[in-house]
Amino acid sequence: MRTYLVTGGAGFIGSNYIHYMFRKYDNEIRIINVDALTYAGNLENLKDIENRDNYTFIKADITDKDAIMKIFEENDIDRVVHFAAESHVDRSIKNPEVFVKTNVLGTAVMLNCAKKAWELPDGSFKTGKKFLHVSTDEVYGSLPDDGKSYFYPYQPHSPYSASKASSDMLVKAYIDTYHFPANVTNTSNNYGPYQFPEKLIPLIINNALHGKKLPVYGDGLNIRDWLYVDDHAKGIDMVQEHGKLGESYNIGGHNEKRNIEIINIIIETLQEILPDTDPRKANVSKDLITYVEDRKGHDRRYAIAPDKIKAE
Repeated sequence: MRTYLVTGGAGFIGSNYIHYMFRKYDNEIRIINVDALTYAGNLENLKDIENRDNYTFIKADITDKDAIMKIFEENDIDRVVHFAAESHVDRSIKNPEVFVKTNVLGTAVMLNCAKKAWELPDGSFKTGKKFLHVSTDEVYGSLPDDGKSYFYPYQPHSPYSASKASSDMLVKAYIDTYHFPANVTNTSNNYGPYQFPEKLIPLIINNALHGKKLPVYGDGLNIRDWLYVDDHAKGIDMVQEHGKLGESYNIGGHNEKRNIEIINIIIETLQEILPDTDPRKANVSKDLITYVEDRKGHDRRYAIAPDKIKAE
């Protein structure tokens, strides 16, 4: 039975990935979920699988090298899927040090512990081991209207994206220096079940249902490339199974939308699906849209070019 160590598995994307893996592999795999349970981690996301014999939750911080090393020493870990990260851009602007600690130092700890556990005396690594670092399209920065991410170097603009770019580079350095068995994936904006309510789609849905203002940064014309979280989980599994060691892969869905488009779609959809007997329907209105001061360093456009993962 293959054993997966999933960091940040109580978060939005991590919990969806765990559900996806159990749906696909059922009792063929074992998953150890390590999460510090900060504001974005919620074990309710995994309530339906918490009693599985092949699932274990361990509360630990990825920056705690003793706790992480203990997990490797007590378990024969085959795969690491590293989601754990501070990921909210606005929070990174207010408190960048936290993002550097978790995203950069935490990734270094995970790499070092996996390297120590998997490395053989001759400097090679045990067969079948693999480390997958999950990252973001934000490391590429704001792209021109006709550009796609594979054709641009890293140009992070927020403390969040800078910390993720740094962690990506750490993984790439371990690949180059130690021939460490790893991959990096960069994905576009995810949406779906269990998403933290600060994020755009759940925030707009919740505010609209309660008749609260719908805040729109700047002119609302910023473009994001959207991907359903289950499709992201599928992409990660495909890279784990078939990706070439040392390679980076973009995971995206060719689904660019301006922020104001997303907000209008949500409003129109709620008005359509809510029954007339639901009192919340009266709250939902485009009059709630409120333009606010733009976010500092707000990237204009993200766009993922997933040609490589499609071809391979």
